[in-house]
Amino acid sequence: MKQETELTDEDVALLNTKIGLKHLFAENRVNLEKALRLTRYEIQLRELQAELIKLQEWVIRKGQKVIILFEGRDAAGKGGAIRRISAHINPRHYRIVALPKPSQVEEGQWYFQRYVKQLPKAGEIVFLDRSWYNRAVVEPVNGFCTEKEYEIFMGQVNDFERMIVESESYLIKLYFSISKEEQEKRFKDIKSNSLKKWKITPVNEKAQELWDKYTEYKLRMFEHTDLKESPWKVIDANKKTDARIEALSYILDKIPYESEDAVQTNQVAT
Repeated sequence: MKQETELTDEDVALLNTKIGLKHLFAENRVNLEKALRLTRYEIQLRELQAELIKLQEWVIRKGQKVIILFEGRDAAGKGGAIRRISAHINPRHYRIVALPKPSQVEEGQWYFQRYVKQLPKAGEIVFLDRSWYNRAVVEPVNGFCTEKEYEIFMGQVNDFERMIVESESYLIKLYFSISKEEQEKRFKDIKSNSLKKWKITPVNEKAQELWDKYTEYKLRMFEHTDLKESPWKVIDANKKTDARIEALSYILDKIPYESEDAVQTNQVAT
């Protein structure tokens, strides 16, 4: 634990903020190092969330279309990252999509058809908590699709994404990567929490046993679908707070938005 004598003036100033005091006294036993870490995280997250509001305003103003895929192993923190990232943007202009198992009707359709229905309209951001890449990893690993269905998907997915990008949509692909040990720890935490037990599914129960098989298909996916026009961004998600900051920073970096204030300043200058 960081001793009081090690605190810098900057540390003291941070801990004396409203956010700092909240984290400092969040637990019965004061942990200065943890309080500082969480304070810095929350301040940085808020700054990035404010930038995302500007990005969304640009998306709405310009009629842009943005789709962001969140992929990764079970318990990698995808859902939590989406919730933090989208916490303060206008709910009328974004959607979080987490599709359930395909219906009987959907199973008879072209695989991508139900995802096409979820693509953003002009002025909208869509966050996909798992996507069509279920067929690249989860489905073949667990025997939910045939080898032929997998091969057809792999033969079509790059063209599908190329069409999305060529239709003037921004497509961002994030993969949250965690270690086997971290996944096991998170599963144990979920199972021990009566409010989170519902998150554990039969697929989750087999995730550790099938770890190497997941790795094999994940690497195939990266090798085949890491395209120049739609590359993968791998996020180290062993620490959830760092993963959220990195993911949000990447989104802001990849989309060339311009804030309303900047637009007005440029107009005045000209």
